[in-house]
Parts: sequence; C-alpha cells; structure tokens
Amino acid sequence: MEILVADKLSPRALDRLREMGHTVRVEVGLTPDQLQERTLDAEVLIVRSSKVSAAVLDRSRALSLVIRAGAGVNTIDVAAASARGIYVANCPGKNTDAVAELTIGLMIAADRRIVDACSDLRDGRWRKSEYGKARGLKGRALGILGLGSIGKRVAEIAQSLGMQVFAWSRSLTAEQARLLDIGYCATPGDVAAVADVLSVHVAATGDTKGLVNSDLLGLLKPDAILVNTSRGDTVDTEAMERAITERGLRVATDVFVNEPSGGDAAFESVELARQITATPHIGASTDQASEAIADEVLRIVQLFEATGKPPGAVNLLEHSSATHYLVARHLNQVGVLAGILDEIRAEGINVQEMENVIFQGGKAACCTLKLDRAPSESLRGKLAQQEAIISLQMSAVK
Repeated sequence: MEILVADKLSPRALDRLREMGHTVRVEVGLTPDQLQERTLDAEVLIVRSSKVSAAVLDRSRALSLVIRAGAGVNTIDVAAASARGIYVANCPGKNTDAVAELTIGLMIAADRRIVDACSDLRDGRWRKSEYGKARGLKGRALGILGLGSIGKRVAEIAQSLGMQVFAWSRSLTAEQARLLDIGYCATPGDVAAVADVLSVHVAATGDTKGLVNSDLLGLLKPDAILVNTSRGDTVDTEAMERAITERGLRVATDVFVNEPSGGDAAFESVELARQITATPHIGASTDQASEAIADEVLRIVQLFEATGKPPGAVNLLEHSSATHYLVARHLNQVGVLAGILDEIRAEGINVQEMENVIFQGGKAACCTLKLDRAPSESLRGKLAQQEAIISLQMSAVK
C-alpha cells in the first residue's frame, strides 16, 4: 500500500512498514495545502498533530484509512471521512501513563511555583522566602472530570501522594467509585465544589466544549489549581483568565485553544502563558508512549491489509437502520451472491450490512444480509428457486 506519514513516527515502525512491502513516504510539517497535494495517491494516511480536513479527504483518490497516532481524533474531520467511506482509526490508551505523569508534574509545579522559581534563578534572583510558601498536596482534594484510562491513572498516582480523590464521569456510578476508593460526584459542579485541585480529562466532544466555564470556576475554592491536559476548548479561556485575576486561580495546562498543529511554530497566547504554568501539548510525548503508539499503528496496518477492515475504527455505525436478517446458505459458486443482490435491488431494498463465510471443504457458504425492510414472499420465492441456494431464513432484527 501507499502510506503517507505526515507526522513524526518511530523510525523502527517506519522500517517495519517498509519491510512489510509498503511504499512509505514521510513528509512532516506540511501546510494544509501541501497535505492535500501529498495525499492524492495515498491509500493510508498516518497523522498525529496534522489536521485532516474535508478538503484533504476530497482531494484524495485512493485514501481508505486515516490513522491517528494517538488517542483523540478531534484533528480529523470524522464526519467527512465517514461520508466518503474512509476508515478512521486511533491508538487509545497507549499514552495513558505519559499524560498522567505530566498531569501530576504540572500539578506539583503549580503548587510549588517551580516555573517562576526557576525563571528567577536564571535571572540571578534568589527568592527562597517567596517560593517557600506552598501549601503542599498531601491531604488535599483532587477533583477529576473524566475518569477514563488517564483519569484513573491520575487518581492512582494522586492517592499515592496522600490526596483525597473525587470524580465525575458520564459513565461513573457510585459503586464503581467506591471500588476505586474515590469520592463519587453526580455532576461536574459537585467536583468543583470540593476540589483544591481540579484536573480535566474529558474527551473532545460537543458536550465537553466549554465544560469548565465561569459557573464551574466560580464553585472552586479561592487559590484552587486548575490542570488541563485534555483539550484546550474544554475550558472557557476568557472565564479562566478572569478567575486568575479576580479569584487567584492557579492554572497549569498542556493544551490551548487554536494551538499550533506543528512541532515548531509561533505561539500567540504569550500573555496568558506568563500568568500560568504551561507546556506545548507534550502530554503524550515520551519515548515509552511513542513506541507503544508505533506498535499499535503497525497492528492496525497489518490487520487492515489482511482483512480490509482496521481494528478499532471509530466511525463505523454501531446500529444500522436494518429491520430484517436474510440468511442464505448456498453453494460456493461464481455469481451466487450477485444473483441474490440483483433480486434484492430489483425490489428496492437496501443492504445495510453483509457477511459471507465459507465452510470447510469450500463447497458451501452462508451469507447473512441485514436489510432495511422485509423481503416480500415473491422475492424469497425467486431466491429459493435459484439452483445454488440451499436454504433461506428470514427474521426481524431485535
């Protein structure tokens, strides 16, 4: 396959892809227009930070799979890919430890004002009396918004530091929280109300955009710490800046709204950065995480090549609109499936899903079709009369 790698990927993985017989082009740092041009003949596109827009997908002639070498897919126009029949796959869970470690590091840095202290030392100022006023984290309340794999890992590390952990997540139940030794909160507001430190780990969706707004920030204690290693737009930046000025909120973040997509670029939110502890979206960027992600990318490509379907595709319909199954046991002969589909098409029925399996010996097969309405008795009769059809069964989808 023709594979375009538009962001940094482990050299070991690149070598392995070539050993597998693929043509691999590595072009890092492309502009949006350049990405459109370079994707023209690619069958597989591998990205990390690069944005894959509808325009990129429109221009491609052969693209069938986009792999996000990371957890989220918010940099990819998934709806546009779905409309064009292009698979989108990602590598969830491979950066869990890396992001959790940075989260704890940012939390400690904000509490101990490590960045400010280091800056003063570099400017020749020894200000031990100023920076020796930290409260410390042991015994303090950590509130977590979003208890996926990263949120859970952050909770584990925080508990080892002696922190009390409280959490809210859409799927979290009181019983699950009890088993994790975590305080259960029914709403994000309940978390904010008890938190000395609020850490954000929600996925980027329409529901989570602006989740941390002025109302939520208003529930935090004075001098609380806000840590964000999820996505920049989960926090209302203007509301956050007001809370910094008016309520003494301390902020540590790895993500920004409209942050640069490349590895090296100009950064515009300089004034905000001067007021907070910040890093340039490096949460997943450790050697350990990069190698784990590379291994998953290789697995996805291998299975896609072998089966035509990537594991963990994020844009497949979970439940189609099919209302009926039609199961045809048939002889494994040329044209049998075409004959079945021709008859179904003639009746104006759409096939939502189809699977055909071959039995040992290669003489017989079984085709299962999920249809958007029930086939008529006439259609079933026509199919049953075909010599290669062994039997037919129909049932409603439950």
